[in-house]
Order: sequence, then structure tokens, then C-alpha cells
Amino acid sequence: MKILVCISNVPDTTTKIKLSGDQKAVDMNGVQWVINPWDELALTRALELKEKSGGMIEKISVITVGDKMVEPTLRKALAVGADDAVRIDSLPSDDFQVAAQIAAYLKENNYDLILAGIDSADYNGSAVGGMLAEFLEIPSVSSVSNIELEGDDLIMKRAVDGGSETLKIALPVVAVVQKGIALDPRIPAMRGIMMARKKPLVVVPEIASDLNSEFISFELPPAKPPVKMLDSENIADLFRLLHEEAKVL
Repeated sequence: MKILVCISNVPDTTTKIKLSGDQKAVDMNGVQWVINPWDELALTRALELKEKSGGMIEKISVITVGDKMVEPTLRKALAVGADDAVRIDSLPSDDFQVAAQIAAYLKENNYDLILAGIDSADYNGSAVGGMLAEFLEIPSVSSVSNIELEGDDLIMKRAVDGGSETLKIALPVVAVVQKGIALDPRIPAMRGIMMARKKPLVVVPEIASDLNSEFISFELPPAKPPVKMLDSENIADLFRLLHEEAKVL
């Protein structure tokens, strides 16, 4: 059994976002890049499954779409424990293009379980996992909060309105994972960092693919108004402000 984890290279969640002068792009100068948190948890769960699979899971790979700038992020995934990495040499432009690039690679390289985070911390598209399954014409399961191996069976738990459901899934399948898939991401140890330098990082050329969307402009959210201090006994003014200004009542 082979597992592929799709990872995104995203700005650290503490990054203060700046826009270009014409507001048609995000200014990436000085940005610290990390593995998308949802994808990092997906990788953590894949590693946990491999460790207790008794050899059933032979390899865990990671894949991303991007230029040479994303390679440190892939190396971090290798340091955490992935066996090899794939970089598709294409600048990611929209969800459709990213899914098409990964699908083209998977049509030539078979994997049994493909994991993708439910969202990315930059554009929050929530679309690549589902699109990837459609390109590959294989089943997908969304909102997956747990994955277990029981013999030769793959058992998934997913969130639904008012509760959860448990599914037994035939392979291959795309699992779009969310909160609960793993508790904490793994931190690379020094030994893992040294070993990552020797692990394969394959670069494959992009394919021609369509773009279904285009970013016209960006704008930052409006600045928060200054804090208003009220006397603890002034309940009337508190209700008035909540109603007239905060619009929550």
C-alpha cells in the first residue's frame, strides 16, 4: 500500500499580509513559508498508520505544485518522515490547475490512498481534493476526521450534521481530512533533518492545463474601530452599542 499526501506551501499563519502597490497581488517579500497546517496533520496521520501497519504501508510520498522556492517545505516533510517527495514544476494559479497537475502525475504513478487537507491557510479554496478525485475518476470522502487500518480494510470516520459516520472504503480513494485526523504535527528531529538531505526529491514538468479563475484584485479587511470603554453599571449603553454599532443584537 502506498500513500500520497498533497501539501501546500503557505505563509506562516502569523505572517502580516501586505499587498502590492496596485493591489493585484500579495507581496511575498519577507514571508516565512510552512506546510499548510491541514496537510501537515494529514502527513502526521499517514506516518502513524505506516508505523503500526506491520509493513503493509510500504511508502509515504508528498507532492506539491510550485517552483524551486517550495523545496524547503518539501524537505521539511521528508525530515518529518515522508519517504520521498515530488515537485511539479509549475506556478500554482488556481485550484483546477493544481488538481490537473497532480492528477496527471498520478495517472502515471499509482497510489492507493491520497490525502489532502480540507483547506489551505492562504486562499481557502477547499476544492483541490474533490477536483483531484474527479480527474482520477475514483471515490473521495470529505470531512474525514479519522482513518484506521483494520486488516486489509480502510475505515474512515467523517463529520456530518449532528454527528459522525463510519465508512469502509475500497482503494484507491482520495480522503479530504479535517480537524481530528491527528492531534499535533510532528517536529523534525536532527536525525530526520540529516536523512532528508539524502531522500529523493523528484521534479517533474508541468502539463498544459486550463485556468478557470483569475485574481482581479485584493483588499485587506477594514481596520478595527478603537475599543470603547463603558462603565460596568451602564447596561443601557452596552445594549445600544451592541445593537447599533456591533449589529449583533
